[in-house]
Amino acid sequence: MKSSKARKQRKAFFNAPLHQRRRQIAAHLEENLLLKYDKRRIPVVRGDTVKIMRGAFKGHENKVANVHLKKHLVEVEGVTITKADGKQIAKSVHPSNLLITKLNLTDKWRRRRLEEGLSSETRKEIEKEATDQVKELEEQRKAEEQRRKEEEEAAAKEEEESAVEEETEEKPAEIEPEETKPVKKDENVAEQKKEKEKEPATVEKAEPVKESTDEKPQKKTTPAKEKKTPKKKSSEEKKEEQSEEEKEEKQ
Repeated sequence: MKSSKARKQRKAFFNAPLHQRRRQIAAHLEENLLLKYDKRRIPVVRGDTVKIMRGAFKGHENKVANVHLKKHLVEVEGVTITKADGKQIAKSVHPSNLLITKLNLTDKWRRRRLEEGLSSETRKEIEKEATDQVKELEEQRKAEEQRRKEEEEAAAKEEEESAVEEETEEKPAEIEPEETKPVKKDENVAEQKKEKEKEPATVEKAEPVKESTDEKPQKKTTPAKEKKTPKKKSSEEKKEEQSEEEKEEKQ
């Protein structure tokens, strides 16, 4: 039982569950569809062709791209707005501003609801239209798959070409140090040889100096030893003298 109070109606509308919101997002049918299905309004589904009757996009006709149950809004293909940064975003439209010009009959549950209370001829027409729509969808899917495969192949080829270019760029960079390294080694070897040739000359000059230095300390060592020996004798003599003095004192 519905209430006549506005606040309760608004509360019921905004707090409605999803299965009830699905029925609320409905739009009017065009005259030919109204006479065919004997219905004035039908819930909007993705894939229905729709015409905008009011607003800035009045007269625009295209397929439904998406249905927002929680927001009670519908997105139509081609209805977009540009942001300040230049990006384009879909502009959602209220279902009351739409008019359904063609129905999406690929869903069998929807077909059953539409066929209720209709004649056999109209049912056959609905079934034919549904088969045609299914074929169109399959063709579209195949075309999309082929397009995706072509894009993937093109991307793979680009990656291979870029990898080949990188390898060709890296190869000369690796060869250059290999050519320069042996030159540096030859220079180092030549420098080492020159140093070795210089070293023996310095050694030969240093040897006679060492001989002269060795002879000098030999001359100095002989008198040093001679001087050390008398020092020891003087100490003995001192002891003897002390002992003699002590004896004389005792006497």
